[in-house]
Amino acid sequence: MEIPYVVTPRKDTGLFNSKIAIWLFLASEVMLFGGLFSGYVFLRMGADYPWPERTLPILPGLLNTFILIGSSVTVVFAWAALKMRNWMRFKIFMAITVLCAVTFMIFKGIEYNVKFHHQAVRLKDYTVLEGHLGKEMENDKPVLDHNGKEIEENTIRVKADSLTFNTVRFYKPWVEEALSEAKHRGSKVTLASDVEAVTEEGKGKQTIAKAGTPLSVDLLEEIAEVHLDARGHNADLRTAALKAEWKKAKQDNPGSKGWQLAANVSIDTEALNPRLLTEIGTVKFNVEPPCRLDFKPRHIQEGEGSSRLRDDTVVTGELLESPMVFHNIDAIDFTYLAMKAVERGVDPEVAIENSWVIQNKKWAREAWEWNKAQTAKLEDRLLKDYGVDRETGKPKREPTAKERYRIGWKEFVAMTDGADRGEGKTFLKEEFVGPDYAGREAKHTFPHAEIPREQVAFASKFTPSWNTYYAIYFTITGLHGLHVIGGALVLCYYLLFCRKMYLENPEWLANRVEVAGLFWHFVDLVWIFAFPIFYLM
Repeated sequence: MEIPYVVTPRKDTGLFNSKIAIWLFLASEVMLFGGLFSGYVFLRMGADYPWPERTLPILPGLLNTFILIGSSVTVVFAWAALKMRNWMRFKIFMAITVLCAVTFMIFKGIEYNVKFHHQAVRLKDYTVLEGHLGKEMENDKPVLDHNGKEIEENTIRVKADSLTFNTVRFYKPWVEEALSEAKHRGSKVTLASDVEAVTEEGKGKQTIAKAGTPLSVDLLEEIAEVHLDARGHNADLRTAALKAEWKKAKQDNPGSKGWQLAANVSIDTEALNPRLLTEIGTVKFNVEPPCRLDFKPRHIQEGEGSSRLRDDTVVTGELLESPMVFHNIDAIDFTYLAMKAVERGVDPEVAIENSWVIQNKKWAREAWEWNKAQTAKLEDRLLKDYGVDRETGKPKREPTAKERYRIGWKEFVAMTDGADRGEGKTFLKEEFVGPDYAGREAKHTFPHAEIPREQVAFASKFTPSWNTYYAIYFTITGLHGLHVIGGALVLCYYLLFCRKMYLENPEWLANRVEVAGLFWHFVDLVWIFAFPIFYLM
C-alpha cells in the first residue's frame, strides 16, 4: 500500500506528511527552550548574588553566530539545488553546511575546555578569586596519582595513622589512590588485627585474614563477600522468626487485627543468636609509619583527629595545613562582597579594604588601588560625556558594579603594561583560550598565591556546580549542541547516502532536505537567542 502525501502536499493544509511532523516537533522544541530561557530570566531577576555579566568571551560566540547563520543560508541553497536537479551544487552547499556545524562544535568544545580547567574560589568574606591551580611537584617533576594524572594543589592533607573501611561502601579508586600515595611515601597499609567470623551456622569462628596482611581491593572484596553472605543469612533467620511470632500471636488472639498486636510481637534474640553468622561492617588498617594522604575537598569531611570520606571510610590522624595554591590568579571579584556590605549598611569600599585578600596580599592591594584610579577616570569621562540629571543632581551614567568591583585578566594585563583599562595588549588566541600565562610570567602579570583552607567557603571549576548561571549555561548550550550534532548527522546522511534516492525520486529527497532545513533554522534561532543572553547581557 502506497502512503499518500509523501511527495505531493495535502489539498486542505498544503503540506506533505513530513512537513506537518516537523512543525509538530518544533512546537515541542519551542516549549522546551522557551521554558529554559524563561527560567533563566526569572532566576536572573531574583538572584540573591551578583549575576555574572559579560563573563564569556564574546568573539567565539559571535563567530559561532555568523557560522550558524551562514549554514542556514547554505542549507537553503542545497535544497534549491535539488529543486533545480543540480546534484553537484547540492553536494557543495550541503558539505559547507556540515562543515559549519563541525566548526561550531569545535569552537564550543574549546570554550567548554577552558571552563572545565578554570578554578574559582569564594572566600568566607565573599571575595571571589579566579585562575589556575598549581600542580604538586617533587624534584621539579609533577606528582602523579594512581591513574597517572597530575595532582592539583587543592587537597585536604591528613597525616594518617589508620584507615577504617566500610566493607559495603568502600570505593575502589579511593582505595587504590591511598595505596599509591602510601607506597610513594614509603609507608605500608596493613590489617590492624585478625578478621574472624562465623561463616557457617553451628560452626566456630574462622580467620578470614590475619593481622599484618597488606591492604588490597581483593582483600576488601573478600571480607565484603563474607559480610554480605552473613547479612543475608541473618536477615532470612530474623524474617522466619518474625513470621513465626506473628502466627503465634494470631493464634493466641483470635479475631484481633494484626496491627493491634504489633507492639507485642518481637523476636527471641537469645534463642536466635547462636544461629547468626558474623557481620563484618568495618575493617581497620594501620598506616606504618603514619604518612600524608591527600584527598579532594569534595570527597572528605575533614576534622581534627578523624576525617570521613564520602564512602564512609574513616581516616584517623592529624589534619595538616591544606592551602589552595594558585599559580595564576587572573581575576579578583569583589561584587558579591560589595552586595553583602550594602545589605549590612557598610560602605563597600571599606568592606573591600578590610577583606582577607587585601589585608594579606600586596599584589591584591596594588590591583585594587589601580582599579580605583581607573574607576575615577571612568566616572570623570562619563560625567563629561553625559552630564548630570537635573532632577536628581546625580550623573546620568555611572560605572557598573562589574567595572567598580571586578578586576579581570585584561585589567591585570593593562596594569602590568602601564596602560588604562581596555588598552592592555591582548591577542586573538587569548580571546578564545584566555591569557598567555607562560608569556606573561616574566612580568609577573598573574600573581601566585596560597589560600588557607580556613578562608575557603566554596571552590569549583567553572562548571554547573559553581553557580546558577553556569548551570543554566551548560544546560541550554549543551542541549543546543546535541541538536547541532543530530541535525548535522542527518544532513551528512543526505549528502553521503542519498544518491540513489535522488536518481529515483528527486522530489522526495528535496522534501526531506527541506524538513531538515526547517530543523536547522530552528537550531540557528535558538542560538540567536542564547548568544545575547549569555554573552552580551
